[in-house]
Amino acid sequence: MGYSIDLEETRFGFPSLKTLLAKASPERSGDRLAGLAADGPVERLAAQLRLADLPLSELAQDVLEVDGDDVTALILEGWDRDAFAPVSHLTVGGFRDWLLAPETDADVLAALTPGLTPEMVAAVSKIMRAQDLIAVARKVRVITRFRSTIGLPGRISTRNQPNHPTDDSRGIALSALDGLLMGAGDAVIGVNPATDTLEDYIRICEVLEAIRTQLDIPTQHCCLGHVTTAISAIEARAPVDLVFQSVAGSTKANDGFGVTLSMLDEAHEAIRALGRAPVGANLMYFETGQGAALSADAHHGMDQQTMEARAYAVARRYSPLLVNTVVGFIGPEYLADGKQIIRAGLEDHFCGKLLGLPMGVDICYTNHSFADQEDMDLLLTALAAAGVSFVITVPGADDIMLNYQSLSFHDAQFIRETLGHPPAPEFEAWMEARGIGTPDADLPSLEAALGALRLPAA
Repeated sequence: MGYSIDLEETRFGFPSLKTLLAKASPERSGDRLAGLAADGPVERLAAQLRLADLPLSELAQDVLEVDGDDVTALILEGWDRDAFAPVSHLTVGGFRDWLLAPETDADVLAALTPGLTPEMVAAVSKIMRAQDLIAVARKVRVITRFRSTIGLPGRISTRNQPNHPTDDSRGIALSALDGLLMGAGDAVIGVNPATDTLEDYIRICEVLEAIRTQLDIPTQHCCLGHVTTAISAIEARAPVDLVFQSVAGSTKANDGFGVTLSMLDEAHEAIRALGRAPVGANLMYFETGQGAALSADAHHGMDQQTMEARAYAVARRYSPLLVNTVVGFIGPEYLADGKQIIRAGLEDHFCGKLLGLPMGVDICYTNHSFADQEDMDLLLTALAAAGVSFVITVPGADDIMLNYQSLSFHDAQFIRETLGHPPAPEFEAWMEARGIGTPDADLPSLEAALGALRLPAA
């Protein structure tokens, strides 16, 4: 079945739903690289107009099938038809209007979430302006808990990311303390390991646990190694708080990460059985990013933003504590410049929250992109207005291990002071008790603070 529309005495035809969704996407280099992008703004407008007239029920009936794909099966199995009923009569354009209506509040959106598929939220995002994406995402409430409570209205949390090129224990601790003294880390203190050996994974967890317990910080930590390494560490009774994994929107793309749904099921059961968290806590942490599937030649002819939304179906299966898109990390081949990164970040946040996820964003870019820190300032401010759950912060905005640019601890402080968005309440109380964030506080130097920590032997 094809889709067509007449515009300015020209007929535009789109042979499939995949094509229509791809052509309706705002300009981005990844779709052009894949040969899926609209030929220009007129064809894009035609596709968006045709998409706006498409019934939502047609998207529900015509989920983008991929033979033998467990993500497609997961989407179909998880779709709640009763929850979908209140919007089943709408077109994609009508759904946009419905989402923006004042009476569509947080409770209404929470009830709708199980009735939405990734294709529905991807479709409606393609016909929304930036302010639409911000206004709707701001209304969505997704609250998760471990030792701190993330996603409460009017607050913004941070991941303290103390990466180190050689996973040196003191280097990790020094960077973590730098962030803590700036009030960063209420979402998680999370390290991307330079290696993925079980020995290093366990040592990093022990370093982070030492920092957390000796400073009595109401947060959680994570070594962002592979899920199979996490399972082995849990079996060794290591102090693992959260299990992390990068995920994508198709089986083939997840194969590229070396992960399956059964592995994630096993990890979820293992971390719950470890018993470190309060009853009912959220225990998983997922990362996604536009372009991941295309880079693995696993996009099955879909545009990168629709594939990104499908990754969220994988994440929500496990009721995670945290999900974030690494929006500019994969490179300019997929998001060429600051404008594309800003748009993609707003889309990802909107789609993730509408699907019920505690959505954060790594506001970032690689050094060969046509982007800079001012683009990141604009995206940070827009996402804070949209109610983003958390952002990632690193020393000086420069990750010296992963070699990309993100946000600094100071950037998070800027948004908290400027917009009045404090951290999680438990962490805020911890900061106040120690004078962190108080102008006249007599805080220890980093050297003194590091010297007072008792770190596990390397």
